[in-house]
Amino acid sequence: MTANPVPSQPGSLNDDPNWWRGAVIYQIYPRSFQDSNGDGIGDLLGIVQRLPHVAALGADCIWISPFFTSPMKDFGYDVSDYCDVDPMFGSLADFDVLIDTAHKLGLRVLIDLVLSHTSDQHAWFAESRQSRDNPRADWYVWADPKPDGTPPNNWLSIFGGPAWQWDARREQYYLHNFLVSQPDLNFHNPEVQDAVLDATRFWLDRGVDGFRLDTINFYFADKELRDNPALAPERRNSSIAPSVNPYNHQEHIHSKNQPENLVFLERFRALLDEYPGKTCVGEVGDAQNGMRLLGEYTRGDNRAHMCYAFELLSEVQPTAARIAEVFALVDEVAADGWACWAFSNHDVVRHASRWSLTPAAQRLFSTLIMCLRGTVCLYQGEELGFGESVLAFEDLQDPYGIEFWPEFKGRDGCRTPIAWSGADHSGEFTTGKPWLPVAQEHLRHSVAAQEQDPSAILHHYRRAIGFRHAHPALMQGTMEDVRHEGDILTFLRKDAGEEIFCAFNLSDTPSQVALPEGDWQVIGVELGSAAPTPEGGLHLGPWQPCLALRA
Repeated sequence: MTANPVPSQPGSLNDDPNWWRGAVIYQIYPRSFQDSNGDGIGDLLGIVQRLPHVAALGADCIWISPFFTSPMKDFGYDVSDYCDVDPMFGSLADFDVLIDTAHKLGLRVLIDLVLSHTSDQHAWFAESRQSRDNPRADWYVWADPKPDGTPPNNWLSIFGGPAWQWDARREQYYLHNFLVSQPDLNFHNPEVQDAVLDATRFWLDRGVDGFRLDTINFYFADKELRDNPALAPERRNSSIAPSVNPYNHQEHIHSKNQPENLVFLERFRALLDEYPGKTCVGEVGDAQNGMRLLGEYTRGDNRAHMCYAFELLSEVQPTAARIAEVFALVDEVAADGWACWAFSNHDVVRHASRWSLTPAAQRLFSTLIMCLRGTVCLYQGEELGFGESVLAFEDLQDPYGIEFWPEFKGRDGCRTPIAWSGADHSGEFTTGKPWLPVAQEHLRHSVAAQEQDPSAILHHYRRAIGFRHAHPALMQGTMEDVRHEGDILTFLRKDAGEEIFCAFNLSDTPSQVALPEGDWQVIGVELGSAAPTPEGGLHLGPWQPCLALRA
């Protein structure tokens, strides 16, 4: 196997309870990170093997997508046992090794908790569906049919079709916001809340540093099961579901986003607060009200620490005007909250392809995200500049893509295994046949190849992360005076003892920018930061930043 660079000094975890503010989180999709046993599927010991790569990148933390026991109908997001590791990924002992290794490298570990629903093979659901009067009869969202036998309301599933499935045992429908095999838990039942909090405690006791909370706004459904209203065509967008999905035709005001969610989040936060230094980041899946919910869910110190924002995961490349608009919205509805920003993840087309970025544009966007107020999440392979893999229909594994092919090709293209070298067809990801093909283009830009190339984007990401860590104003400071003029975005980041001016040319066209009044020292030269002209202005070349520190 190709050796990974190891940090020159052993890592260490500080005692700052607010370490998560401004941190850089590296998302690992375990099936595709590293296979340790030759079965073609990544696993926990494979992650252990490659953690030095993440530590050398400079990340503060890893987030591991689900590895719990599961029938894998939705690749681990359908959990059948919250307190065990699926044999595909290893064992609890392997997870203990992962925690220990990560902590020794100075990396904290977040795991992905999928609490809104379980697999239909979970023991809880197996019992619940047996009758209407068993001890867990009310643990899931069950409802009688309408008099004509049709589902109780018009709610739709994100994966297509009605959100209700008939069960002959109970002669009732159960709710599934996702796959039919993913029944929704009934959080109105206090016993359900207690059970998922017990599972959370299990992993806290095992040493995790926090959680990514999947679909955090789906925990509660309207008790009265009222119909969702239609959504006007001009208000539809495809940030949560592809445009070909009828899910976009409703405003989901009753099937999710319920006010009871806030009370449960306070219970969840109280549990985390029993364990110093633990954190959580919630995924808010809502196309119309996501930022407002982010503000509600992260306001104060008794709910979620931060929430995952979708505004920069959009299909359309964000312009200077759009980014200014997003942060104006943050100031309006989430000024007291905390966002976690990402350009790519395991559910969307990789942003290098989604926005058709040139190498220069990729570097500029990587610098930009490191300068934004909030926490940053990078998706595995992003630091290598990987674009979306193109797969044949017969290679697809994702049920979402199979359902909507070819108008929507699913999520497999962003989930293909990491190419660690170009030495073989699998990029040294596995000694067997990879579960998804490794892209040939990725083999040419493998970790090993980029390590040997000082101009590679991998080194730019390391410099950008290091730059962020070197400046308190970028980690936890305020973000003020956000402006846009044409393709130029500017703002100020301020901390108690530091003020940084940030300017970004988000285009192929050179432009002139004026520095604010005062004495400024250009910093970030290693990131391509522009220097002032003799006249005191700034000339920004295509896709060039200027970063300046007030003297």
